[in-house]
Amino acid sequence: MKPSQKGLIRIVHATANSVRGFRAALKSEAAVRQDCLLALVLVPLAFWLTADTAERALLILPVFILLIVELLNSAIEATVDRISPDLHELSGKAKDIASAAVMFSLILIGITWATVLWPRFFG
Repeated sequence: MKPSQKGLIRIVHATANSVRGFRAALKSEAAVRQDCLLALVLVPLAFWLTADTAERALLILPVFILLIVELLNSAIEATVDRISPDLHELSGKAKDIASAAVMFSLILIGITWATVLWPRFFG
């Protein structure tokens, strides 16, 4: 059994694992790449469209929630596929539920952006 790491070494190893996981998701998951491209557009746009720090945070936060949920969705899909390549009702259910979480994250972005920006441009 590996002794538990402590302090800075643990943080360095955890960060390396996280970077490796993110790279793997970027390489193997088209949806992760698409969401990253969306973030690369929306985050700078949030800075350009708002002068208020709170509004900026409100626009950027759901974009990062989407990225987090998409990574979790990809992890669930990989786990289900690892357990068995066979079609199974519960496997499909798990994947569909994770996909629904991504959909609601996208809806959250739309609602938040509309709520923050509508009064500025149409109010």
